Order: sequence, then structure tokens, then C-alpha cells
Amino acid sequence: MKGGGYYSQHTQGAKHVVNRAGVHVLEHCAKLDISDSGRPFTIADYGAADGGTSLELITAIVEKVREKAPNREIQVVYTDLPHNDFSALFKMLGGQVSELESYLSRFNGVYVSGAGSSFYQQILPSASVDIGFSATAMHWLSSLPGVITNHVHAVGASGDELKNFSDYAQQDWEIILLNRAKELAPGGLLVMANFCIDEEGRYLGNTKGANMFDMFQKLWKELADSGVITHEECRKTTFPQFYKTLEQFQKPFIDPGGPVSLAGLKLEKIYSDVTECPYRAEFNRTGDSVAFANEYVPTLRSWSEGVFMGGLDSSRPLAERQRIVEEFFENYNSMVRKNPEIHAMDYVHVYMVVSKD
Repeated sequence: MKGGGYYSQHTQGAKHVVNRAGVHVLEHCAKLDISDSGRPFTIADYGAADGGTSLELITAIVEKVREKAPNREIQVVYTDLPHNDFSALFKMLGGQVSELESYLSRFNGVYVSGAGSSFYQQILPSASVDIGFSATAMHWLSSLPGVITNHVHAVGASGDELKNFSDYAQQDWEIILLNRAKELAPGGLLVMANFCIDEEGRYLGNTKGANMFDMFQKLWKELADSGVITHEECRKTTFPQFYKTLEQFQKPFIDPGGPVSLAGLKLEKIYSDVTECPYRAEFNRTGDSVAFANEYVPTLRSWSEGVFMGGLDSSRPLAERQRIVEEFFENYNSMVRKNPEIHAMDYVHVYMVVSKD
């Protein structure tokens, strides 16, 4: 993710998704019988980025735990990849980069740490996590299983290339679940909101109008055709992501003798929902295409810039790669300004509530 607090500043829709998923977390908290036991009550935010989108939810969880156990220590662990901008996260929690009040300024006995580890491995001690949470993160694969002919994303793949990504993503999904099963305490809860392909075939940026990933491919190829980048750079630019269907998300839980079920995980609830693009909603209200483009394109850039930077040959000087990516997003901005009515990045998520026996 783009650092310096950029992600949470430019992803209003992601925060809306967190709040929707948070309803299930808070329902669980209301039912918990929390005593002032000898170990900390542990909350884990998997794939936290700069922590801004989940700040409101984490605050609400801390409040609920404090109401039930006034003296129990609370531990909040934010996890993300080692290159994540954890400095922005801790500045946000310290009240330095956000107007939102941090729970650290309101409650004593709350201890925060960051773990620069992938959720494809066990991150926290066994049976230590009471509430695990993840939003808009687990569509990222453990590595890139291959390239996709004439497209930047698996949503544009077909045939063997699509099967390759699909099989790889299914294996990754089971690895994620088994590691979370190790970390969850008995009676613990894992709530996730993941990008998906829903029952109507919709997915992120493909609910109406222009297909966002097709636009990525179109503009990136135009840079190749004009000689700004090479066709080889265009070809190897591929998002290490996969959007599963609800059936694929459910698959590991179906077999009672399968490894996920034997690890104690139970799927309590699963459903899909669409969160409207807040920037498109504001454009519908104001009709200001310039303001729309200037708000909409940065939210795309906040999570995709690294992929396009990574597609460029490392022999290019950093400043040159930055200039190319800047041109790419300027071209996207110009395209949105010219025809704003067809653009939107509606979020399409599967919401899952998983318990551990």
C-alpha cells in the first residue's frame, strides 16, 4: 500500500466496509463473558495497512472489553508485510496524523504492537487471539503464480491461466485459515471482509459502467504502444491477487474431516454485499467531474501503485519509474474527467464470521 497515511486518507469505501464487518465483531463482544483473567485480551488486525480504516472499530472493541473487564489488560496487534509503513500507523495511534481520537489516549492498560509478517504464516502465539479481524486484505496471494496474457489481473484471465490462479488461491486460502486456527483462542472469533466475485458475477470496480481492471490494462498497454514502457514490462505487470466466489470461500469448511474443520474452525455466517463507491456518490450529487477524478483516482492508486512500479524494469532509475507511474495515473485522471458517468469503484465483498471450538 502507498505509505505515509495515504491509504486511509484516500479509501473512504474501505472504512465503510470495516464498519459493516465490525457489526459482527461487536455483536460477538456483547455476548462474551469476559473476566479479568491472567492473560491479556488480544485483538489482531490482519493486513492493517496504516490502521486508519479500522481505528473506529478497534476503539469500539476496546470499549466493550473495558465495560465487561475494567482491569483486564488488552493487547492490540496490527499485522502487515515488513515493507508496510508502520511508522504511519504508530503516528496515527499517537494522534499525530489523524483527526480521530486514538483509544490509547482514552484507556489505560492497552498495549499496541506491530507484526511485520505475512498472514501466510503463524504470526501470534498459539491460542492467544480472542478477536481476529481482516478487511480487504486476503485477496493478495502469497506470491505470483504466473503472468496473464493481455491483462493485468486474474479477472481478465481464462483457460489454463485462470485455473492456475484459481488453484493457487485455493491453496493459499487454506493456509491462511489453518494459521488463524492456530492463533485463535478457544471460543475466539475471526471476522473477515474479503473481495469476491458475487452471485451476479460482480467484483471490485465491475458493477456497472467501465470495468476498472480493463481500464488499467488499456492505459498500461497504451504506454507500451507509445514506447513509454516496453511490451515486456506491460506483459509482466500482473496483480498477485485473486477474487474467489462464495463457493470457493466456503469449500474448506464443508468437509467435517478436512484440515480446517479438524483445526476447530466453524463457518458461522457468509454473505456478499456491495458498498457503493463514495466518490461516485458525491459526483452524482455535485456533477463536478474534476473533483471526482481528483478523489477517485487516488483511491485506485493507494493500493495499485506498487504493482505498476513492480512491473517496470529495475534497471530504470527510480525517478524514471516514478515519472512513468505518475503519467499512468494522470492518464487515468484525464479519462475519468472526460467521461465520469461510467466510472466507479464499488466494493464487492464476502463477509465471513468464523468461530473456533
